[in-house]
Amino acid sequence: MKKGLKWFDEKLIKAINENIKSDFLDRFMPKITNIGGVVFTTLFILALLIFGKGKARTIGIQGSVTLAISQSITYGLKSLLSRERPYNMLKNLNTFGIILKDYSFPSGHTSASFSVATTIVLNIPKLTFVVFAIALLIGVSRIYLGVHYPTDVVAGIILGVGSAIVVHMYLINYIKNLINIFQI
Repeated sequence: MKKGLKWFDEKLIKAINENIKSDFLDRFMPKITNIGGVVFTTLFILALLIFGKGKARTIGIQGSVTLAISQSITYGLKSLLSRERPYNMLKNLNTFGIILKDYSFPSGHTSASFSVATTIVLNIPKLTFVVFAIALLIGVSRIYLGVHYPTDVVAGIILGVGSAIVVHMYLINYIKNLINIFQI
């Protein structure tokens, strides 16, 4: 099975990183990937927490807990599994000059993006297509930029969606009670 996943990863990363390469995507993908980064996701959630009312504030609360959980698991797995980045293992990838010091599995940008997207969808279902399309583009951008294998992105999707569902279904009432107790 491991050989099958390796074959899948190598074929799909080359298809995305090399075969669909274009001047437009070379400019677009580095920009879209930043939406899934720590700066944007943190600022977005902070804005909802500080300025949000009603559902927006609820999304901010859920999103902050979801991001904390998903990113803790993500970076714990990165350290535990120590999977090298694709550009360190495969020849002739377009890397766009991106050199990262941490490990590849799972994709942190993807898990953060799907954490936020799923939190939004669980609270405002009519935004499903838009937020999941953006989150998926962020995941694909990680492959296009040569910094993640497809299975890193799939794992990030599972972590992000799973964390958001757990928080929404099981933890949010406890969190709201704590907020009310401490008047946060």
